Amino acid sequence: MDTTNARISNAPLPTSGELRRRRNVVVQFFRFVGTSWTMWRLARRHH
Repeated sequence: MDTTNARISNAPLPTSGELRRRRNVVVQFFRFVGTSWTMWRLARRHH
Protein backbone atom coordinates (compact mmCIF):
# COMPACT_ATOMS: atom_id res chain seq x y z
CA MET A 1 0.00 0.00 0.00
CA ASP A 2 1.64 3.23 -1.18
CA THR A 3 0.85 6.33 0.87
CA THR A 4 3.30 8.63 -0.89
CA ASN A 5 0.66 10.85 -2.47
CA ALA A 6 -1.23 11.20 0.82
CA ARG A 7 1.94 12.18 2.68
CA ILE A 8 2.91 14.70 0.00
CA SER A 9 -0.54 16.31 0.02
CA ASN A 10 -0.40 16.64 3.84
CA ALA A 11 3.09 18.16 3.87
CA PRO A 12 3.33 21.84 4.88
CA LEU A 13 3.81 24.35 2.07
CA PRO A 14 6.72 26.81 2.27
CA THR A 15 5.89 30.39 3.19
CA SER A 16 6.48 33.26 0.78
CA GLY A 17 9.54 34.29 2.79
CA GLU A 18 10.99 30.80 2.55
CA LEU A 19 10.44 30.71 -1.21
CA ARG A 20 12.14 34.12 -1.53
CA ARG A 21 15.17 32.85 0.44
CA ARG A 22 15.37 29.71 -1.70
CA ARG A 23 15.41 31.77 -4.92
CA ASN A 24 17.86 34.41 -3.62
CA VAL A 25 21.27 33.87 -5.27
CA VAL A 26 23.17 35.66 -2.49
CA VAL A 27 21.63 33.45 0.19
CA GLN A 28 22.37 30.36 -1.89
CA PHE A 29 25.99 31.45 -2.30
CA PHE A 30 26.52 31.90 1.44
CA ARG A 31 24.82 28.61 2.22
CA PHE A 32 27.10 26.92 -0.33
CA VAL A 33 30.20 28.55 1.20
CA GLY A 34 29.11 27.51 4.69
CA THR A 35 28.47 23.92 3.65
CA SER A 36 31.72 23.74 1.70
CA TRP A 37 33.66 25.17 4.65
CA THR A 38 32.16 22.57 6.97
CA MET A 39 32.98 19.71 4.59
CA TRP A 40 36.53 21.04 4.12
CA ARG A 41 37.07 21.18 7.90
CA LEU A 42 35.75 17.63 8.31
CA ALA A 43 37.98 16.37 5.52
CA ARG A 44 41.05 18.09 6.97
CA ARG A 45 40.38 16.75 10.45
CA HIS A 46 39.84 13.13 9.40
CA HIS A 47 42.42 12.73 6.63
